[in-house]
Amino acid sequence: MSPRHPAPLRSAPEKTSGDVALVLGAGGARGLSQIPVLEALDELGLKPAVISGCSVGAIIGAAYAAGLSGAALREHVLASFRDPPRVVAKLLDARVGKLADLVRGLGNPVLIDGERLLDLFWPEAVPDRFDELAIPFSATAADYHRHVEVTLSEGPLTPAVAASLAIPGLVRPVALAGHVLIDGGAINPLPYERLLAPGRTVLAIDVSAPPVATSDGRVPGAMEAIVGASQILTRTLVQRMVERRPPDILIRSGLDGIGGLDFFKAKAILAAAEPIKDEVKRALERALAATG
Repeated sequence: MSPRHPAPLRSAPEKTSGDVALVLGAGGARGLSQIPVLEALDELGLKPAVISGCSVGAIIGAAYAAGLSGAALREHVLASFRDPPRVVAKLLDARVGKLADLVRGLGNPVLIDGERLLDLFWPEAVPDRFDELAIPFSATAADYHRHVEVTLSEGPLTPAVAASLAIPGLVRPVALAGHVLIDGGAINPLPYERLLAPGRTVLAIDVSAPPVATSDGRVPGAMEAIVGASQILTRTLVQRMVERRPPDILIRSGLDGIGGLDFFKAKAILAAAEPIKDEVKRALERALAATG
């Protein structure tokens, strides 16, 4: 893997709970609002027994499972998106094709290689393999041909997370372990159900985008429409899952007016999500008291 910027690891927590599972959902840039949730866990001195993530939730979840603190992830994200020209240069470097390919009919010139993207943006402390993580972690992807959910929890970490975030039309599908995998948000954007168990508290963070109250009639651009369609699917699937069988704690941390591609609004997203920390702390304290 190419060098990444180092980030400090989380200090040892005062309390490790074998009863808490953390689930981080899909939602593009809205997923950055999950970082204050991690900070709340750190402030409580609580280390999840297991972490599950989908798409952007897999990116953040893997980094947290590697031992990075929520504060370190906040610092890394703000530093990463502070220089837009540098970010654009990295994205161009992670492309699969070239603009000339479009003219020659050879493919999508803006398609991103997810593994290269992670190499460019992940903190250095994120390891190469699942078994090197400090906390057990799994990433959720969708099998393109078989139309089934695939849970990835062993072997190389980078291709697994790249598969989980492979939004069709934006990020190249990943061939892994006999599967052709795409964005897990296509089938299970908040993968908490398999973690539900007696005596365990499942904390699930939903960052899917709610519908707007009124339409301004604006027609989205091509890339915005791709991500927007993914957001609609994500919200619909999460709503149905929660209605069928909710997690023990559901926190909705996505923010109004933030789109899936608004990563350059990282500072505003994190600031607006700050009140989530108290909500998470209160919910966990109630849940753990009830199960204790």
